[in-house]
Amino acid sequence: MKFLNGKVAIVTGASKGIGAGIAKAFGTEGASVVVNYASSKAGADHVLAELADAGCHAIAVKADVSNPKDVEHLFAETKATFGRLDILVNNAGVFRFEPFEDISVDEFHREFSTNVLGPILTIQEAIKQFGFHGGRVINLSSLAGSRSLPNGILYSATKAAVQSLTQGLSSKLGARGIRINAIAPGYTRSEGTASEGLMSEESIKHYASITPLGRLGEPEDIAAAAVFLASDAAAWITGETIRVGGGAR
Repeated sequence: MKFLNGKVAIVTGASKGIGAGIAKAFGTEGASVVVNYASSKAGADHVLAELADAGCHAIAVKADVSNPKDVEHLFAETKATFGRLDILVNNAGVFRFEPFEDISVDEFHREFSTNVLGPILTIQEAIKQFGFHGGRVINLSSLAGSRSLPNGILYSATKAAVQSLTQGLSSKLGARGIRINAIAPGYTRSEGTASEGLMSEESIKHYASITPLGRLGEPEDIAAAAVFLASDAAAWITGETIRVGGGAR
């Protein structure tokens, strides 16, 4: 039996990397999936094609999660197409690694708008659609949320905020049957980390060496945890941040 059979899920930032991995895993487990993207239509279309090949029902919706009107559009399209919502995955995120002294006001607003305001706006809309049957929210944090990365103070602050938001909302939403949890990935191979120059051969060897299980994570590793948290197998789990990092701290 498929773990998410008949469920409807929105996955933000799902045109590549971890988001794409989660979208494909959800589809494989029986969910209908809304593939959200901000700019990469080609990436979103590629994910849709893979979902279609697997026999999954999915649509792609362009929306900037830091823009309230875009978020309203994303959820309106979901309701118009599928008539309901069961799962929200807040994966969309941005980062830039640079010295603390170089952080600009613009970069502060860019990262906090997408990484923190984005989940706030999407959760507000999700609450309206979950209805009497409750729902599941999964926020993507990072190991950096509890331990800052070199030249990543700002990004770490946004992910610490995501973890605090997750824990704080769990008590508010529990009575409505809404479970909210976060996943904190470790050093994971993705387009985002590659674009920041973190996937060089030297970097891969370094991150693997400081991970007890001896390798980098793959999007599928994070997706497996997301499937679990979205399923009834995690029915007694809320307000938690689950580390998925091969033992890295």
